[in-house]
Amino acid sequence: MATIRPFNALRPPADRAAQVAAVPYDVVNMEEARDLAAGNPWSFLHVSRPEIDLPEGTFIYSDEVYAKALANFEKLTEGCPLEREETPSLYLYRLNMGAHEQIGVVACCSVDEYDRELIRKHERTRRDKEDDRTRHILGLRAQTGPVFLAYRARPQIDSLVAGSLKSNPPLYDFVAQDDIRHTVWRVANYHPLAEAFREVPYLYIADGHHRAASASRARAELKEQGFSLVGSEEYNFFLCVLFPDNQLQILPYNRIVRDLNGLSTDEFLARVREVFVVSNDASAAPGKRGQWSMYLGGRWYALALPNDAAAPAGVVDSLDVSILQNRLLDPILGIKNVRTDKRIDFVGGMRGTKELEKLVREGRAAVAFSLYATTVEDLLRVSDAGEIMPPKSTWFEPKLRDGLLIHQI
Repeated sequence: MATIRPFNALRPPADRAAQVAAVPYDVVNMEEARDLAAGNPWSFLHVSRPEIDLPEGTFIYSDEVYAKALANFEKLTEGCPLEREETPSLYLYRLNMGAHEQIGVVACCSVDEYDRELIRKHERTRRDKEDDRTRHILGLRAQTGPVFLAYRARPQIDSLVAGSLKSNPPLYDFVAQDDIRHTVWRVANYHPLAEAFREVPYLYIADGHHRAASASRARAELKEQGFSLVGSEEYNFFLCVLFPDNQLQILPYNRIVRDLNGLSTDEFLARVREVFVVSNDASAAPGKRGQWSMYLGGRWYALALPNDAAAPAGVVDSLDVSILQNRLLDPILGIKNVRTDKRIDFVGGMRGTKELEKLVREGRAAVAFSLYATTVEDLLRVSDAGEIMPPKSTWFEPKLRDGLLIHQI
């Protein structure tokens, strides 16, 4: 049973929404964030990545950074200004990227249900990143970016969402710099939608594991500081957008490796041929699951397992990212831990295979691997099994925007 709760959103006025809305804090580095926010005092990146307004070389987890986040948040709230809804509501958030469309429900979800794993995970979190977002939440007393959740689609919810759009002008409707269209509606009569979600047995984190973990840690700290707790305090809930699984789009998350682990090109290819069937002059993108494309020495090769190869067992080991790791990256290239090994890097989403070719041509990588995208069903099965997906297995696109609907705690 999934609990979703309306909230009094803190949000920008309609004529400033496009200026305020910012990509998630963790999909851009500091230089990219600074460039995106340049000349725009209302960009929410000044709040989510406040180090862009501090001298270069400032430690990103220093006290000055979190103090700057609060100062910028207060400046945005007063100057933009941000407005707090008088009554609690649910919201609908539609994303359009080319022909692709998805509509999610913006709500607050239960930290208790997250802690009890009724909101299921598929990724491990890093303590330093948890520390960062926990401090950010506690410093602002607000959750400023939503956790991206999925649920198995239900016709009743689809019908209620469609009905909520009728004769309901949007609060926001704009096209961002990356040509993604963002449209948001308020759902005043939210009770039927909230009741319908009570029939959903599990929710799944698609993107935002560190935000969810940090909301849980922030709640624990605030409970210790509080008195006369009743369970309805806002910090017991965290900001989410919930999408049906059949509307989600996962793009490939590709790999580059900086060297060939001491092997020559010919030696490396010979080792790969011991494990995979290798075809020359292949497509840059594999056409189906169980195939990989490899860029080496200015040409693409296709990789596939031999017909007599033993099929991997288990929901995680059977993933394409796992097969590549277990049969090539680890034994041949010596990449034991993709979380910590500096010789491997990841190229996700919209950057595509041209970026892989560019990195190899420029000598920043020795070899690149193009993968077939992990499916949403893979993610749900791994989560249901209580397992963890390999790092950098999924790249969801399009991305939600921070700063449009803020949950104050």
